[in-house]
Amino acid sequence: MGKALIIGAGGVAGVVAHKCCQNPEVFEEICIASRTKSKCDTLKEVCENKYGVGVGKTKITTAQVNADYVDELVALIEKVKPDIVMNIALPYQDLTIMEACLKTKTNYMDTANYEPPETAHFEYSWQWAYKKRFEEAGITALLGSGFDPGVTGVFSAYAAKHYFDEIEFIDILDCNGGNHGYPFATNFNPEINIREVSAKGSYWENGHWVETEPMEIKRVYNFDGVGEKDMYLLHHEEIESLALNIKGIKRIRFFMTFGQSYLTHLQCLTNVGMTSIEPIDFEGHQIIPLQFLKAVLPDPASLGPRTVGKTNIGCIFQGKKDGKDIAYYVYNICDHQECYREVGSQAISYTTGVPAMIGAMMLLTGKWNKKGVYNIEEFDPDPFMEALNQFGLPWIENFHPQLVK
Repeated sequence: MGKALIIGAGGVAGVVAHKCCQNPEVFEEICIASRTKSKCDTLKEVCENKYGVGVGKTKITTAQVNADYVDELVALIEKVKPDIVMNIALPYQDLTIMEACLKTKTNYMDTANYEPPETAHFEYSWQWAYKKRFEEAGITALLGSGFDPGVTGVFSAYAAKHYFDEIEFIDILDCNGGNHGYPFATNFNPEINIREVSAKGSYWENGHWVETEPMEIKRVYNFDGVGEKDMYLLHHEEIESLALNIKGIKRIRFFMTFGQSYLTHLQCLTNVGMTSIEPIDFEGHQIIPLQFLKAVLPDPASLGPRTVGKTNIGCIFQGKKDGKDIAYYVYNICDHQECYREVGSQAISYTTGVPAMIGAMMLLTGKWNKKGVYNIEEFDPDPFMEALNQFGLPWIENFHPQLVK
């Protein structure tokens, strides 16, 4: 049915490649491209050994590209001629990849919004500014097709479509109950992860942002399949788009669980300046402490074999239907070891990679077909929800959930 160019070759891109190969009727061909071509070649070999080659199988090619440079991206897109570019690279590269898609009139999707390298600040305004240009080019940019953002937006659209006249409150809960055995490691890109959790928190309430200190607001929640965990309020990008797109919304919060060991290590590293993104001079060289820290921490892609436990990610909605107050909780439980057995990754990469494939599938099959720049909750959620059950992220509903105070 179509051809996809996957930009990136890390843990999430590995899951995306596996899932595309599990869906050869839609993904007839994929090209995996990154700065380090050997990683792409290794991933190609793994997938071909697992899924086979030939008729009825996804054809895999590889390429080298530096996604910081629009001209390199344009040359690759013109060579590969994909129907969609799947941006599974870094958030810093969203705009260069979007520019290349515009120049080549190619559909685009990503899993996280743009973040400038020089400041720990992320919002959708930079990408939303492309809306008219994508409309005029007759192509689609699907923003945030991971889990959070991504599935959380689809859950919100599904709740609004099927269960509510108005949704007043949304609490997004992201629980990782996994244990990798290291004193300190991050489950996805260390640089992005640490920037995210060390930034100030914020939530949307009554039409404006309320800012909090990092980790200031803590709640305890008993997660199905995982148990009781400490969770902390963070700023998260889907709050921004959901605040615009969900009718009747009064408040949106995002919580993520952290163990005490992680928080203690992070506080120590912050205290000594290792999480800083300001360049410093070291023996005549300019280095960024956080990038150096990333280099000495375990690679998230290596955590799969040693991570045990489960994740539980979902949304609690409160609002009105036919004048009555109702609550609804929809979530997914994912097992780290089951993910590793299936695709060689832990559940954090899996829960992002599966929705990335599904988002691309929605565009390739024409089930989602609007020209311009859109967040995921602006499309019909039903075919996406059906695909979640089909491709490894089944969801559970609870109509009497424990609420977050």
